[in-house]
Amino acid sequence: MVHSRRKRPLAVGVAAIALSMLAAGCSSGKSDSGAGAAPKTLVIDKAFDLKTADPARMFEPTGELVDKALYETLLTFKGGDVSKVVPGVATLDESSDAKTFTLTLTGTHTFSDGTKMTADDVVFSLQRVIGVKGNPSFLLDGVTVTKKDDKTVVLTTATPTPALPSILANPALGILNSKVLKANGGSTDAKDGAEKYLNTHSAGSGPYVLESLNLASQVVLTKNAKYDGAATPTYTRVVIRNVEGATQKINVQGGDAQIALDLSGDQVNGLGSGVKVTSDPSANVIFLMLNQSPAVSRITSNPDFVKAVKASIDYQDLVSMAGAGTSQAAGVVPSMFLGALDKSDALRTDPAAAKAALAKSGYAGEKVTLSFPSDVTLNGIQFPTIAQRLQAQLKKTGINVDLAPAPVATELDAYRGGKETMGLWYWGPDYPDPSDYLVFTPGNVLGLRAGWPKGADTTVSALATAAAAGGSDEERTSQFQDLQRALNNSGPFVPLLQPGNNIAAKSSVTGVVYNAVWTLDIAALGGK
Repeated sequence: MVHSRRKRPLAVGVAAIALSMLAAGCSSGKSDSGAGAAPKTLVIDKAFDLKTADPARMFEPTGELVDKALYETLLTFKGGDVSKVVPGVATLDESSDAKTFTLTLTGTHTFSDGTKMTADDVVFSLQRVIGVKGNPSFLLDGVTVTKKDDKTVVLTTATPTPALPSILANPALGILNSKVLKANGGSTDAKDGAEKYLNTHSAGSGPYVLESLNLASQVVLTKNAKYDGAATPTYTRVVIRNVEGATQKINVQGGDAQIALDLSGDQVNGLGSGVKVTSDPSANVIFLMLNQSPAVSRITSNPDFVKAVKASIDYQDLVSMAGAGTSQAAGVVPSMFLGALDKSDALRTDPAAAKAALAKSGYAGEKVTLSFPSDVTLNGIQFPTIAQRLQAQLKKTGINVDLAPAPVATELDAYRGGKETMGLWYWGPDYPDPSDYLVFTPGNVLGLRAGWPKGADTTVSALATAAAAGGSDEERTSQFQDLQRALNNSGPFVPLLQPGNNIAAKSSVTGVVYNAVWTLDIAALGGK
């Protein structure tokens, strides 16, 4: 993957995905609208990056949205708060060294065919994710799953893995009916052949079942008559349609859809009084990278030049340009995650400090090349637009930047190979835990892309080691905040923006809350 292991629409380097795959049939699941009650339908417009409904092979935002409605997970998040997990179908007992995780099923959980969930289903589901080796299998790298008794499962790791509870909340780790899956080609190894079944049926205990799925056009969900979770879904039928942003705006304004999920900061303006917009910073972080290898650039590898760049950027101008919901990224960890920095710790524009640092660096006006993908749009923001704005801002300090846009397929090799002088990219989280951002440290994935090898900054490396060891939420928050302050001070990365995530919904729809993992919890939505 480009920015992370998750596959996203237009993700660093992934242009719009053409979807023209199989059209699936109908599910055997029932739709229960209550005796005498008229079916209540919700229409959601979403630009698809959908490849499958099989949890063990799904790791795209549209798939997360769909599978959150079909499958329950061991642990989950409440509303939009992804900074801490809460019980899902199980409670958690974690060892102090973050190597042993005991999960005990709570109460009775029923699959859509009426059978009860057991520890065997949990073990099968997680081992299947590991064995199938699909997109989300890395989530359980190094994890051993064993059954303790009919209601208890134990997960163990050889090294501290404090991120595992947050990982377990991902819909890709939803619990499936093992008997049904085995009867339809399911297994816990590469021989698994259950994907076709899971693209025409669902085998979970979630609030909805799959009625039909067409990867190119729409997904239809119907209410699960056997669902025994805490909340009863309001909508009997949910239709999720593949629609591009401009048409989404027209549809939600005209009433053809109740929810639009892909509107930019500009598109949400002027929607009218009958539509309300929920605008929040997304979990994506756009950053500028300055190569620290003298062999690549003697200019960007100069620490005073890095300081000059950080102080030259007009961060608030970038936020204003990006539109509704966008915020300045205070650090590399998104604002809604445990360990995020406070706004007061964010980098600040300081023209005088920028010019002083530039003079100290010995920079003599040479051209510096800024590389970026020309065909990437993230949350409605085009990367060429950001690059042009940065070029103008740096020029005010006296830094001359040449823009070098290229198709992402072309630019990826230079980015991954650590050959860019300056690069403009973004990181989308693999899971909502600050551990996912240790890649920004010396010797790690992004550190190496920035020409920052192991040992290049002993202060940052020591803080990274401490943060990786785990601890209480309070300890981890402090550790990751210290790490990010050090990165802001001496690191080659400049956190710029968390682009806005804008959800437009008809005023009659309630319970609209953005979640950084699954975007929207369909079952939590209400309405007249």
